[in-house]
Amino acid sequence: MIHKSKLIEVLTGKNRGLLASKNHQKEILAAIAQLEDYNPNPHPLEAKELLNGNWRLIYTTSQDLLRIDNFPLLKLGEIYQCIRVQDTAIYNIAEVSSLPFLEGIVSVVAQFEPVSEKRVNIKFNRSLLGLQRLIGYQSPNRLISEIESGKKFTPIDFNIQNREQKGWLDTTYLDENLRIGRGNKRNVFVLIKV
Repeated sequence: MIHKSKLIEVLTGKNRGLLASKNHQKEILAAIAQLEDYNPNPHPLEAKELLNGNWRLIYTTSQDLLRIDNFPLLKLGEIYQCIRVQDTAIYNIAEVSSLPFLEGIVSVVAQFEPVSEKRVNIKFNRSLLGLQRLIGYQSPNRLISEIESGKKFTPIDFNIQNREQKGWLDTTYLDENLRIGRGNKRNVFVLIKV
């Protein structure tokens, strides 16, 4: 599909949005909008087999995510959003690199509730923050399995009690290996299936 290849082309070299100038952002958002017009799955929540799985972020406008790269000595690594449709669960996992042996993980666990053919409400339930070596991090799948088994992690693992920690996400494009979402803070997310 020509629109999909155009989007991938304009995203190349932008480091998930960290290196996108204002002009690049306009070009990227225009390419995203064009692709959304040709969504092969206009009812993405019905395409559970496509939605389910592990997705790696390749572009976002979310400053909450991109700001992680601004902390001294920290470098934002891969960011994953892992969707478990059968459990209505979303696992957001950001890998962070630093000095040798100080690589970290920032993860948020959420539940989602479908409210329309493309929108889910999201309630954030749990947050994890720690060094990859201390928590034994190897991959998103293994971390999710350990979370689901009830394992507690150190140094920071807490339940989110604040009722304000919620939002919504529209899936505006979905195919077998690309997903685009738009969130309640007017952020755009482009992810590829891994």
